[in-house]
Amino acid sequence: MIGTETQPLRVAIVGAGPAGFYSAEHLFKQKNLVIEIDMFDRLPTPFGLVRAGVAPDHQKIKSVVKVFDRVAKKPGFRFFGNVELGKHISISEMMNHYHQVVISTGAQTDRSLNIPGIGLEGSHPATEFVAWYNGHPDFRDLEFDLSKESAAVIGIGNVAVDVARILCRTQGELLKTDIADYALEALRESKVKNVYMLGRRGPAQGAFTSPELKELGEMEDADVIVLPEEAELDPISEASMVDADRGTTRKVEIIQKFACTDPDGKSKKLHLRFLLSPIELIGDAEGQVTSMKCVQNELYATEAGTLRPQPIDTFEDIDVGLVFRSIGYRGVPIPDLPFNESWGVINNEAGRITDQETGQFEVGCYTAGWIKRGPSGVIGTNKPDAAETVDKMVEDLAADLVNQPLDPNPATVEVLIAERQPDYFSYADWLRLDQLEIENGQLVNRPRVKFTSIEEMIEAVKR
Repeated sequence: MIGTETQPLRVAIVGAGPAGFYSAEHLFKQKNLVIEIDMFDRLPTPFGLVRAGVAPDHQKIKSVVKVFDRVAKKPGFRFFGNVELGKHISISEMMNHYHQVVISTGAQTDRSLNIPGIGLEGSHPATEFVAWYNGHPDFRDLEFDLSKESAAVIGIGNVAVDVARILCRTQGELLKTDIADYALEALRESKVKNVYMLGRRGPAQGAFTSPELKELGEMEDADVIVLPEEAELDPISEASMVDADRGTTRKVEIIQKFACTDPDGKSKKLHLRFLLSPIELIGDAEGQVTSMKCVQNELYATEAGTLRPQPIDTFEDIDVGLVFRSIGYRGVPIPDLPFNESWGVINNEAGRITDQETGQFEVGCYTAGWIKRGPSGVIGTNKPDAAETVDKMVEDLAADLVNQPLDPNPATVEVLIAERQPDYFSYADWLRLDQLEIENGQLVNRPRVKFTSIEEMIEAVKR
């Protein structure tokens, strides 16, 4: 019987971020089941966006890895890092070795902004900048022209706030973080003095959280500027505040406080702008962005009761030499699995992967996290999301709706991976790398100094 000592339930989890680890944690909590979990990630390092997405000046948020570390040290767990799905192993091959497979690869690309000039030099997805300053190996060689005095961040979610804040931090503030060394050096030479963060809706609709917003007013050398007329709520937003939760009320309070606070004369200015949408990026003869044309908006209520922006006949030009768009993430299709292009997610019902045409369940195939539901929520949101998926997996096991692998022997998978990717990382390899990063950080009074290339990581653990 599957799930017993003699025949453990074999599960593969693809993606070692929060959704993957929360899935593993919930699986191991199934008291009446014996489960073996192999977790795969295309990077040698685990933890996904906790390592490569959480802002380096948010060390407390990263402490969640202690929970994941406990999961990884449980009997029956193995980590195969530096192993890429579709390159070193396919979904069909996984089905030869596992009863169930969970895809938790996240949302790896940004949503595009379809306006003229978006492809000009100096215009970037915020996702790339975030991955760059966090030391993601795929993005370490990117370059951002920080010699410009003004930059714009399009969007008012937490990622936009992170980007704006990192641009405004002092070198002393950044030295307390685990930001990548090359990014630390580049930001040391930064000439950016004005950062504009643009939201197409009003203060009450900002997607940022109040702690992130409050933190902007606590930076050492950056004033937060909010126009009083943009901090004032329009009648529709004012009416919506009657049923607003405490978080939304607090956000509006913070923004309105910014609007009535005189600048302290700090060297950098962070301008929070509301009800303003970029409609075109303007460039010079060399194709470098030099300004951004924007239109002012007003809000209207849809039939569903949501508040949407619509442009009015009022325009504004803002001089900027650097632009980051932060209007959301979207998932990347997985070979051989149904994908909903409109939503940017794997087609699924409550975590069960389903055929898009027939709605039929792909037996043994599941998904969790952003690739399941879209890029919403914070790290902790992935916990109930993963639990929902695991509950379906347990239900299906009880109903005998599991894949029947040809060879569920754990040793077979290890041999297969070792043949195709001799440089795969075990969890022990990661722990060695982790210790080296922390030791290197202690030498310079920082939380850690990251290895940012896969070659460096491999060399470090094989010394």
